[in-house]
Amino acid sequence: MFPIRDTIPSRTTPVVTWGLIGLNVTVFLYQLSLPEQSLQQLIYLFGIVPLRYTDPTWAAEIGFPVGVYWPFVTSMFLHGGWLHLISNTWTLWIFGDNVEDRMGPFRFLAFYLICGVAAGIAHTLTNLSSPIPALGASGAVAGVLAAYMVLYPFARVVCVIPIIIIPVIFQIHAFLFILFWFFMQFFNGALALMAPGQMAGIAWWAHIGGFVAGIALLNTFVKNAPPPARYQQPDARPPGWRP
Repeated sequence: MFPIRDTIPSRTTPVVTWGLIGLNVTVFLYQLSLPEQSLQQLIYLFGIVPLRYTDPTWAAEIGFPVGVYWPFVTSMFLHGGWLHLISNTWTLWIFGDNVEDRMGPFRFLAFYLICGVAAGIAHTLTNLSSPIPALGASGAVAGVLAAYMVLYPFARVVCVIPIIIIPVIFQIHAFLFILFWFFMQFFNGALALMAPGQMAGIAWWAHIGGFVAGIALLNTFVKNAPPPARYQQPDARPPGWRP
């Protein structure tokens, strides 16, 4: 189930959402320009390596700088491949503009970054002995998804499911789409804790940490502004629903 778009128009120009997408793309293009050895150094220095923070002796032997925590920010602008980049930026493109509408650009930027940091902390706490760097914007984007789910639960998300070669396009309420996504992260995250070797490669608990942070921080960052007019129309809510 892949989202194509949502049904809520943005009221303002989402400059931060566009800026974050542009920055992620620019950094990824820079990654592609590097030789393999330099790329690996970049990923290890600016990605989150949990063992770097849980075993200072190991970190010193490897040559990591001591007392440096910037990777909890810089890691969210690095990506492991085109699919990783497109998945994160596309999701941010669909859902970020409406959340930015309700928060304003500066609050939205702070919200995004804090959710990304919370995601990195959650990943570190659930992978204490991992020497593998974690990177990507998915934890921060998970916080945006959480905010969207609370702010626009009855907005519709247009999705596509490719069945063999025939795409099936349908609409689903945002809270159902995002809750299903969160359930999949939690289910796979639980499996990763029980069988780490079988579920390696995706930072499930970073997604969960970012999502939980988004729920917890939402009221602090959202402005007291009404939702856009189109969202208040009956066709954006289920029959019989009343505010």
